[in-house]
Amino acid sequence: MTTNKAPILPEVDIQTQTEALVRDSSVWVQSHWLNILIAAAIATAIVVALYAARGWGVRLCRRGEGVANWYSIFGRAVAKTGNFFIIMVALCLVSKYAGAPPMVEATIQFLFTIAAVFQAAIWVREVIFGLVEHRTHGDDAGTGLASALGIIRLLVTIVLFAIALVMVLSNLGVNVTGLVAGLGIGGIAIGLAAQGIFGDLIAALSIIFDRPFRLGDNIKFGSSEGVVEQIGLKSTRLRGAAGELRIVSNRKLLDNEILNTSDRIRNRFKFIFNLGYDTPPEVVDSLPELLRDAVESSGYKINHGGITGFSATGLDYDVEFESQGIDFPPEARDKVAAAILARFRDHKITFAYPTQLNLIAPERPFPPLQGKEE
Repeated sequence: MTTNKAPILPEVDIQTQTEALVRDSSVWVQSHWLNILIAAAIATAIVVALYAARGWGVRLCRRGEGVANWYSIFGRAVAKTGNFFIIMVALCLVSKYAGAPPMVEATIQFLFTIAAVFQAAIWVREVIFGLVEHRTHGDDAGTGLASALGIIRLLVTIVLFAIALVMVLSNLGVNVTGLVAGLGIGGIAIGLAAQGIFGDLIAALSIIFDRPFRLGDNIKFGSSEGVVEQIGLKSTRLRGAAGELRIVSNRKLLDNEILNTSDRIRNRFKFIFNLGYDTPPEVVDSLPELLRDAVESSGYKINHGGITGFSATGLDYDVEFESQGIDFPPEARDKVAAAILARFRDHKITFAYPTQLNLIAPERPFPPLQGKEE
């Protein structure tokens, strides 16, 4: 016994549908010619207005300095408006007024959906690119960070257009559940296989947007210190104080506490010294004012100057002072030290020298042993 199975897809007679479309279009043009002319005029005006808006976006891109300002971010998105989208917007707006046949109306709506979805993806992509360039303006020129930005642009483009394709297929009535699941599984597999690369990429993004340091900054992390010379996709290059080049993984770098000494507004330095216990009390009382005068006469601000405790060698003192600016001038220590020594010499104050005092007990005769006769 033979069972006839119905076809999965209905048979489509393309010739019949084409003839019907031509016949309906001919009747439509003959019966709605005035509406069609008015709709064409309105559509032309809409196209001209949209082209003018796109030209305004191009001019807006040139406002300010380069691509790293908010005017250009919005303008570059508007400037990327496509011709196909402009035409489909005009046709979609006037098709109902012109009384288009159902088949023509459905075709216009279908093409408009495709144009709108992909145009939205292009706009979002340009806004993201603009934001990234806004954050990295002036930092990525001539560095390896340009490679990271290129990969970021590629990933953003792939993700956005994949989403746009899924949305278009969904509007066409295609069941995209399996496709989305397949893309998700594939993304997980790729992520697991390249988790090290993606970890460094995310770290590079953190450096781009959070900006813990920039080119030329002097940073300290762990037991290392250096000047940032290059920020790349996978690593950051630092120039050490001895001239050595240190290459550190971005992920490892961000896992540590980073001390950026380039943004500080002042520098502090401290001298520690000792005075002997034979220092007169009146000298001890006058010493804070004497230290203050020595520091301020050298042109610096004193934070603390006085006794800090007692030690085995004498009285412990420190004097802490600061200078404004990023770098601590080497001559500051010399000037302050010379001023302190001059005042100590004038007041006959001497530093404590490391000394050792040995106490020897006096000799005493041993008592006689009990029970022992002389």
